[in-house]
Amino acid sequence: MPRTSRRPFLWNSIRAGTALSTTPMFHRLQAAGTASRRVVVAVMGLGRGLDHVRALQKLQDVEIRYLVDVDEARLKRAVQSCFASAGRVPQLLADFRRALEDRELDALFVATPNHWHAPATLLACEAGKHVYVEKPGSHNAAEAVAMSGAAGRYRRRIQLGTQRRSWPALIEAVARLRAGEIGEVRSARAWYTNSRATIGRGRATMVPAGLDYDLWQGPAPERPFVDNVVHYNWHWRWHWGGGEVANNGPHAFDLARWGLGAGLPRRVTCGGGRHHFQDDQETPDTVLATLDFGKASFIWDGSSCHPRRHESLPFVTWYGEKGSLSNHGTGYRILDPDGKETARGDGPGGDLRHIANFIEAIRENEPLNAPIGEGQDSVLPCHLANVAYRTGGELEFDPATRKILHNREAARLWGREYRRGWKPRL
Repeated sequence: MPRTSRRPFLWNSIRAGTALSTTPMFHRLQAAGTASRRVVVAVMGLGRGLDHVRALQKLQDVEIRYLVDVDEARLKRAVQSCFASAGRVPQLLADFRRALEDRELDALFVATPNHWHAPATLLACEAGKHVYVEKPGSHNAAEAVAMSGAAGRYRRRIQLGTQRRSWPALIEAVARLRAGEIGEVRSARAWYTNSRATIGRGRATMVPAGLDYDLWQGPAPERPFVDNVVHYNWHWRWHWGGGEVANNGPHAFDLARWGLGAGLPRRVTCGGGRHHFQDDQETPDTVLATLDFGKASFIWDGSSCHPRRHESLPFVTWYGEKGSLSNHGTGYRILDPDGKETARGDGPGGDLRHIANFIEAIRENEPLNAPIGEGQDSVLPCHLANVAYRTGGELEFDPATRKILHNREAARLWGREYRRGWKPRL
């Protein structure tokens, strides 16, 4: 709850608008005894996907009909952790395409490695299903552009898993930015730190029993199995992931761009390196990326292997002529130019409201909080930052044509090759 506000009438208006945009939908889904159309879903990828399952189990009239994973151990673990006391266990599948054959299936939840996000989403849309896809929602810039138009092309609901778009306090924060509480917002800065360990040197081994590695690779060109990629360290190989910029970057890029009210950047820079360990990681562990939107700019400062605990900066801060607004956890603070706090807000976070918004979009035609087009306009700059890092550090970009300018080497990294028979219809 805000402590104080120099503009109480404006603040009350913002709070009222936020309440109208979030509370009825959420409580309608939670209300006991409310009759509504059942929504049938499949959840694909049971690492992060387990969080989706737990959120879906809290919503009324949602049937989780299929659990999908290429690893039998993960399927068993999902059943034990989420359905041990349930009377009915979902069908367990390795291949999500079997779930898409079900005419009653309404939606697919995609929580796989990045290289699967766009192909799985597009196949689901072609089968007439709605999709909730985790960030980044695309592996590369070509997929990001294709995904931006997928909802309109297939007339399906596609929600990107940038769940901060559904957090009440952050909705309030952006409303206050738009209302001019810190004046014209001219720049934003994001801060990400972690203390990740080395991934070591992978060894070529036999594929573990119960893992369908061929299906895990799916659309990505085939690579021999090594023991330090599955299930998480694929993030740090360009072949499957996009490093921290495409892992945690989308949350920060999206939140910052939302508050700035910005479109696509016209110039992108990115520098850094793999400084902490000598191992198989290809992506940088220390990154400084900047986006130039013309009217405003954004900086992302990432440190994956040094937590920088003594600095403890906000996740995202916006700077205006009359002060700053910073995101702390699930809330925010407003400071005047002298650094004095003038207001703050807090509220719940997590996945539940974001997933509830997606379910209600299917059921009641509610607007999505993070539609895929808006989401990919935040993810595309992440891919451009990675391309800049790999090709000299700086790119010029045309937001109108969505093309990299004057850089043939960078243009070659715009998309990717696909395994035979797996190329999506971009």
